[in-house]
Amino acid sequence: MKESAKSQATFVVVAAIVRTVLNAMMNKKWEGLENLPAGGFIAAPNHCTEIDPLIVGHILYNQKRAPHFLAKAGLFKVPVVGAVLRATRQIPVERSTAGANRSLQLAQEIVADGGAIIIYPEGTLTRDPALWPMKGHTGAARLALEAGIPVVPIAHWGAHEVFPRYAKRFHLFPRKTSRVMVGKPVDLSQYANRPLDKATLTAATETIMEAVTELLAGIREEDPPAERWDPSKHNQATHGRFVERGNPDDAADAT
Repeated sequence: MKESAKSQATFVVVAAIVRTVLNAMMNKKWEGLENLPAGGFIAAPNHCTEIDPLIVGHILYNQKRAPHFLAKAGLFKVPVVGAVLRATRQIPVERSTAGANRSLQLAQEIVADGGAIIIYPEGTLTRDPALWPMKGHTGAARLALEAGIPVVPIAHWGAHEVFPRYAKRFHLFPRKTSRVMVGKPVDLSQYANRPLDKATLTAATETIMEAVTELLAGIREEDPPAERWDPSKHNQATHGRFVERGNPDDAADAT
């Protein structure tokens, strides 16, 4: 099912607003765009600020690839917001088996049409104090292996300076630059013929996270931590906001 006229029209309106706002807020430097596949794919970005989806959506839309996100099912019931999500064929995430199957079917249809599905493997904003990618969830790997969909790692850095994690206000001056690096599709061929059990999905997810982290290290020109941040080892919830101990600014922002 191709993008409908209504979907295309809604994307045009939303994109016009988002691009205007983002261009006004920060400079941009995009690299590796030639690595985007000709067909459908899963985009797997790092996640360090709430405006990340706008950054990733901006870069994909500018490459004439309509971005499709996995969104909480409850958002589809919110007035106006739900209408926009439905019109642009965003993917509801439901907990029921039937709902999950519907989401998978929609995702496969979008990819078959050459669309891009954005999945944040971390599942939420990184808990890592230095904003490095943390331990990932297996959803992106599962979808990729089940349906044979390529996964494209994407790293970005700089937007968090404009809108820090859990912030309540934007920091527009001095003007910042958002840098984005698109990597080559992750090689998951070693997992293709394995059973999709926990061990396989965990290993495939770590392969994806390594690719994203390597890209981010290149942008930051820094070495990432030797061990990936695992919220469970630090008594942190894997979803929702959290308060970073010992930092009163974060504590204020997280309330």
